[in-house]
Amino acid sequence: MPIDEADYADRPSSARIYDALLGGSHNFAADRAAAQKLLEAIPYAGDLARRNRTFLRRAVDHMLAAGVRQFLDVGSGIPTAGNVHEITGRTAPEARVVYVDIDPVAVAHSRDILAENPVATAVQADVRFPDALLAHPVVTEMIDFTRPIGLLMVSMLHFLPDEDAYVAVERLRSVLAPGSYIAISHGVVETPADASADQVASIYRRTDVSVATGRTRAEILRFFGTAELVPPGLVWLHEWPAPPAAGEGPENMAVLAGVGRVTGAA
Repeated sequence: MPIDEADYADRPSSARIYDALLGGSHNFAADRAAAQKLLEAIPYAGDLARRNRTFLRRAVDHMLAAGVRQFLDVGSGIPTAGNVHEITGRTAPEARVVYVDIDPVAVAHSRDILAENPVATAVQADVRFPDALLAHPVVTEMIDFTRPIGLLMVSMLHFLPDEDAYVAVERLRSVLAPGSYIAISHGVVETPADASADQVASIYRRTDVSVATGRTRAEILRFFGTAELVPPGLVWLHEWPAPPAAGEGPENMAVLAGVGRVTGAA
């Protein structure tokens, strides 16, 4: 059933704010205003969004090279240029991709973008209810949980409180077959950006996620469970899988990223 986007235009969403930061067109005036406030609080937020997209590409490429041919992108936002189905399409056009987001407008736009793509689709689901997400008929049709999966949770777990985040990720990890991978990027409370934490939290409090908080390195590592971190481990966003030629400090990063490989029981 088509949604009436006018019903959502006045309330920004995390997915559409991210789209605005990336310079996309799938957002409303309220989202662009929220993105501008975010840039005022963290002037390099746009750069972080672009580097996050670069990490996503590198992580997916790594998984493809390891033979993964199905991807579950949770908290995906809107799959505009450079997203998972485009990355897989270059080297493994048969790879299946399911995008999952809570925002009905983001999902509607995603389905429009993917309308002619037989191996990629989008579903609306709330990661706080992982069993419902895993039982979604589109997910069960597209994803074979007996085979390796690339589970992507890129720049989304900091929008969940602890009591939801750890339980949800543990449940999602529990269904991953050996040879699966987990990619996570997450805001960290170790940089000068912490000074803007209250401003950022205030911006997102008026969106669909209502929470935006960083975690410590140890708290982020906990999401990987028993998955073995792929070298170089949990590092600054721009350092995965290797630091750039020109050294760059973490003060303009504020986000850690890593990829873990499931070798047995996740």
